[in-house]
Order: sequence, then C-alpha cells, then structure tokens
Amino acid sequence: MNQVSSKARVVVVDDQNISRGFFEMYVRAAAKYELIAGLRTARESVEYVDSHDVDLLIMDVMMQDGIDGLTAAENIKKNHPEIKIILTTSTSESSWEEKARAAGIESFWYKEYDEHGLLEIMDRTMAGESVYPSDAPNVPFGKVTRADLTDRELEILRELTASQTNEEIAEKLMISVNTVKRHIQNIMEKTGFESRLDLAMSAKSIGLVVSDSERMGNRA
Repeated sequence: MNQVSSKARVVVVDDQNISRGFFEMYVRAAAKYELIAGLRTARESVEYVDSHDVDLLIMDVMMQDGIDGLTAAENIKKNHPEIKIILTTSTSESSWEEKARAAGIESFWYKEYDEHGLLEIMDRTMAGESVYPSDAPNVPFGKVTRADLTDRELEILRELTASQTNEEIAEKLMISVNTVKRHIQNIMEKTGFESRLDLAMSAKSIGLVVSDSERMGNRA
C-alpha cells in the first residue's frame, strides 16, 4: 500500500478502449483506490511495475499486441509477488482459471458472467482473499448450454475455433482421428449445428472457448 496515501494504487490493462474505460471509471469512483495508469498492452504492464509502486493490477487475459495478460501476470508474480492481480475476460473460457491459480494470481473475474461486481472483487482481493468463480459461466450454445458439454468436447471445440484439422486435433490431444470425429458428431447432435464450420464459428463468436493461439494475440 502506498505510504503517502491510504488509497491502493491501481493499474488497469486492457487493449479495448471501452472495457479499459469502464475499469478506469470504477477505480476513479471508488474512495479506497487511486488510478495511476491505464495501459493498452500486457507488455507495458510488465515494464511499468518495475519502475512504479503498484498495489493492484486489473488485467484482461486476451491482448492483440505482444504477450497475453495471463503470461504477463505470471511474469509479474514471479518478480513482484506483493502486487495483487485480478485477471478478467469477456469470454466464458474457464481453462485459464487453473493456470492463474497455479501462478499465484489472486483473483479471476468474468466481465459478462460473474455475479459479483468488480468493486467487490477489488475489495476482497485487497483484503487478502483469493476470489475465483464457483462455477464456469454457463452460456447458451445452440440447443444446450456450456454445462452440457464435457471437458473433452470443450477441448475439441477449442481446437476447432483455431481451424485445426481432425488430424491436428488428434495429435495435440493424443487421441485417434476417429475419436475426434466421434466427438465432433456428438457435439453437433447435442447443439443442433449442421456443420463443423457453423459449430466452430458460433463457439468463437460468443467466446465459448478460446484457443491458445487466440489468447496470445492471433485474434481474427
């Protein structure tokens, strides 16, 4: 905590102007917090904390330019473990939670789906809590919801959104091509989508799952 002021010094990192502006507005309106920077890239945040006194970092996972927010947060935690971090995302991709926990990142907040407001997450994080959702966002997808898909089916979908072939998916997940085909057929039957292209495009458009390449800046 800043010794001169009783307010926690906050840095907001998001490459989307509207989202970053939303975060900045919340911080400015909160009596216990002081906004000291709004940054557009995760790489900037890694450099910024080396030369500034920061108490709390609020950072989006997906970035278009350079490293992604999760990678940056992992880096910052190694070098500045005293800085508290809240990772955020507008997608429903839940696989990042486990990676964030493993890196010692305090909190994870789904912008569109979390039942708790940002200010509450900030307060609880600064009070020493580690705040993660109790369940993954359960968004509608075709005729079902995200909860109706198995972990393996979500893995398959994640690779489909990256335009991977059946052979490439099979190699990455270490399963047979026939198993990949069977999973895709099962997903299509569950959801009602009539082609793998429709399936992949729909999953990508609503942020149901996000491939590693997309998280790391190769967004369409």
